[in-house]
Amino acid sequence: MTELRQRAVREDAPPEDKESESEAKLDGETASDSESRAETAPPPTSIDDTPEVLNRALSNLSSRWKNWWVRGILTMAMIAFFFIIIYLGPMVLMMIVMCVQIKCFHEIITIGYNVYHSYDLPWFRTLSWYFLLCVNYFFYGETVTDYFFTLVQREEPLRILSKYHRFISFTLYLTGFCMFVLSLVKKHYRLQFYMFGWTHVTLLIVVTQSHLVIHNLFEGMIWFIVPISCVICNDIMAYMFGFFFGRTPLIKLSPKKTWEGFIGGFFATVVFGLLLSYVMSGYRCFVCPVEYNNDTNSFTVDCEPSDLFRLQEYNIPGVIQSLVGWDFANTIPGHGGIMDRFDCQYLMATFVNVYIASFIRGPNPSKLIQQFLTLRPDQQLHIFNTLKSHLTDKGILMSALEEE
Repeated sequence: MTELRQRAVREDAPPEDKESESEAKLDGETASDSESRAETAPPPTSIDDTPEVLNRALSNLSSRWKNWWVRGILTMAMIAFFFIIIYLGPMVLMMIVMCVQIKCFHEIITIGYNVYHSYDLPWFRTLSWYFLLCVNYFFYGETVTDYFFTLVQREEPLRILSKYHRFISFTLYLTGFCMFVLSLVKKHYRLQFYMFGWTHVTLLIVVTQSHLVIHNLFEGMIWFIVPISCVICNDIMAYMFGFFFGRTPLIKLSPKKTWEGFIGGFFATVVFGLLLSYVMSGYRCFVCPVEYNNDTNSFTVDCEPSDLFRLQEYNIPGVIQSLVGWDFANTIPGHGGIMDRFDCQYLMATFVNVYIASFIRGPNPSKLIQQFLTLRPDQQLHIFNTLKSHLTDKGILMSALEEE
């Protein structure tokens, strides 16, 4: 991701075909003008953003070991910050996710703006941030309605916003689309639609997946902490193995990455993920869904852990046991810039959300009751009679009455 970003910034414009060259000539720009502008463009410079304190402390080291210590110190600082925000609770985590999302969006949009700055497109950055606001309003509105349903129904303004939430969101988006149409300039239509698509793909990558991170968080802290920690572990261990043992280049896109680092990081992450899952599955505060308590106006994480988080016995074929020679009687079931650090986090969040929706999440009784209470009395009575008839036919309701 870092190499792609640097390459994009170095380019004055993307490769254009004959059609785009003719469009440039219609604007009064000749080929010689383009060449002269490219010749006068200042060459990219490498900026050392290492804190001055670290530069002075590590001045006697070689560049290789200096980079080792800088990465190590800053990594420990980020890990400490990660533990602090986990301790502060779900609301702080949601705010951190929002801040990271905004910074990632800013970095990607800046790439597009730097590549096409010479065209002086009107309203590009304004419209980009407006669409970010619209998409966040839609997603976070859905989250608030879903997880804070009782609170929303209790407050009149929130109830109105919740009732017409999707209509308001759609209206906001259409307003932005109309603003985009009004900003179109002749002979630059192709470029402006390209940047319009750039903004929407960025929204799809960053905002949608950060929204999934929050959904994973509400399913249980373990679904938030373990995936993020595994990605962090993979980054660290791949760098460690590559630093000490790396000899074979992995891909040309990232010349510093090696096969030794890739393989070492993979096995270290698998072991780390198993151990971390085993430890966290023994604590309710990690495995229970995060729910909002209307009586105390706070979040609660208390429940009876499901079988998913209890140790189970599995029978491994004797042939495999003899080949491996390990005892498998008890196993665990169900286990540059900001964007450089969080691109894999977003992909992991998407996988975890799909996994939870496919294999873990079931109907939530509390949410069903909340929705039931918002129906009209005749609708509630109809559902009650239907449920009563169903339970009676299955013999459950009669058995319960006999026990009483």
